[in-house]
Amino acid sequence: MYISFSTISHSLGSIAYLLLAFFIAYRFLRRDTDRSLLIASIATCIWLGILTAQSLGIDIPFYIRYTFELVRNAAWFDVLYTLLGISFIPNRQRGKEHFYITLSVLVLLTLMLSTTLLQGLFGQPIISNYTLLLLQVAVSIAGILLIEQVWRNASVYSRSGIKYITLSIAALFAYDFFMYSDALLFQELSSPLWETRGIINSLAVPFFALTLLNSQKHTMGMHVSRQMVFHSTTLIFAGIYLLIVSAGGYYISIFGGSWGEALRVLFIFTGIFILVLLISSPILRARIMVFISKNFFDYKYDYRDEWIKSTNALAETSQEHNLYLQVINILGDLVGCRSGAIWTRNEEGHYSLRAQQNLTEHRFNSIDKNSDLINFFRQNEWIINLDEYMLDPSKYQLIELPESMLLQNTPWLIIPLGVEENLRGVVLLCEPIAPIDLNWENYDLLKIVSQQAFSYIEQNDSQEKLGTARQFEAVNKASAFMVHDIKTIIAQLSLLVKNAEKHKTNPAFIDDMIKTTSHTVEKMDYLLQQIHNPTDNIDIENVELGVVLLDIYNSHKKSTPIPSLVALEKETLIKADQEQLRSAIGHIVQNAIDATSKDGEVSIATKQTDKHIFIFIQDSGSGMSDIFIQKQLFKPFESTKGLTGMGIGVYQSREYLRKLGGTISVTSELGIGTCFTLKIPLVEN
Repeated sequence: MYISFSTISHSLGSIAYLLLAFFIAYRFLRRDTDRSLLIASIATCIWLGILTAQSLGIDIPFYIRYTFELVRNAAWFDVLYTLLGISFIPNRQRGKEHFYITLSVLVLLTLMLSTTLLQGLFGQPIISNYTLLLLQVAVSIAGILLIEQVWRNASVYSRSGIKYITLSIAALFAYDFFMYSDALLFQELSSPLWETRGIINSLAVPFFALTLLNSQKHTMGMHVSRQMVFHSTTLIFAGIYLLIVSAGGYYISIFGGSWGEALRVLFIFTGIFILVLLISSPILRARIMVFISKNFFDYKYDYRDEWIKSTNALAETSQEHNLYLQVINILGDLVGCRSGAIWTRNEEGHYSLRAQQNLTEHRFNSIDKNSDLINFFRQNEWIINLDEYMLDPSKYQLIELPESMLLQNTPWLIIPLGVEENLRGVVLLCEPIAPIDLNWENYDLLKIVSQQAFSYIEQNDSQEKLGTARQFEAVNKASAFMVHDIKTIIAQLSLLVKNAEKHKTNPAFIDDMIKTTSHTVEKMDYLLQQIHNPTDNIDIENVELGVVLLDIYNSHKKSTPIPSLVALEKETLIKADQEQLRSAIGHIVQNAIDATSKDGEVSIATKQTDKHIFIFIQDSGSGMSDIFIQKQLFKPFESTKGLTGMGIGVYQSREYLRKLGGTISVTSELGIGTCFTLKIPLVEN
């Protein structure tokens, strides 16, 4: 007797799944996953047994064979849904969340099954073979997409427990997809692919058994997100809708006569257009999310997603995304509201309107800090539901609410931002676009997110105050620098006045006095420019360093000790503002003179490289300790001169040289002296 390869293949598969069913029934029936896998094994065993009988020559009608194939597909869908924590068998006693989600999936398989059975009963093809192959490809794709959702929603730990079972089921659906796609392409089933199908299915059996053995060590629990259920439900209903539209178009083209083809195109286009409108409707989306939250989950919200979403929204505040509007939108999104207003505490302690969203034009008044509403929120962390308030104000201690809130169209919730004396603001939300029944979970989430919004508002206000303080700090710092420069100018003028009586008849003194006075006028004019335009950078130009050093030397010739200068041998250009550069180097020279006794020495020398010029300002003065250099020298308002110095000059010099791309380094030893090394980049040739 000749035994075909198809008989061997399908019989091996049937026996393998029979053994798997016995294995599960004998040792593993503790969980829903085990029971679903047992049902799938039995269904696959029967289906492969029927295919074996067919290959042996037994006449089995097509609709029976295909019916058991659909049952087998449904059984493996049940395994995947069980991994996601959703029962595939509708049962109202186990809760609506299991009933509605599974009923929608079964509708598709039932449509295919009923079509097959009707075709078998009446002996007439209701749908073409091409359509049947197309639907079978769709079922395979749906199985693969569901496996992807199972893997995505699994935690890293639980993936090790479901790795083999998901890969095995994926292989089954992937092989069916390949086989039916090939048949769809060539308009007939491939004999090699069909005959090998039984062995391919049997190869998955060891991995199912291995999963059961590993399940004693690893969890197979899953978490399914609301977004996954929302998108899956939308996809399923959209698919059913499109199938109905396609069927309608098919029958219109048959019975529509000469206009049938045109009417079919018009019907399908209109159906798709209506589907797009429904999917894009925010009201419908809100109603679906409310329906899913109420019926598919123990908790209405996915708290992790809500927390991440609100945090990201608050963090994106900018000029385009006003923080106060963001707070209204975030709180409104939690309960499906699209309109509202927010009041925050001002400097007088009252609460003024900061933003409003989609409200009718109405003059909002500020809320008095001693009003009933504010006192109520200081004593209670309650959210005021205006529907309840209108029915029974005694629930809220008969408080008087601001008229500007009550006059709005459908006001609904009043939410505090902060608690007790830290009450930072109040948010009004109007009626949602989709009706929602509030319970403790809604109120708790609104309180949590409102506290988060409160912390962001506090942080925002603190940043604004800090910015204002920094502006004042910048003004004070600029004033201190100017006072320092004015102090230097006054010292120069005082020296002139002191020597004027003695040398007023000396022409050389008169010339020097005129030159010094002219320089003082230029310096004062420069300071006035800085006062009027503190952020305006003075013109940057190529400055001859030799001229600047010579000018500094000449301005200190009458000091004691007189500094020495080694003149530059060639032209040295630096890109800077001449007055600021002269001031920066002059501060260091003046400090060296002040720190040195009259019989000491102060010298100015230079050294040039290809890209930089080094200026060495050395003195034989009192010197500085290492601790002072590290912690106080470049710190504003720290000085070795006691009350006579402001401690700004060295800091100002360092900051300006940094702007030029240069640096200042210091070496010093107490009782011996100090050397400042100024490194400044040269103008590139």
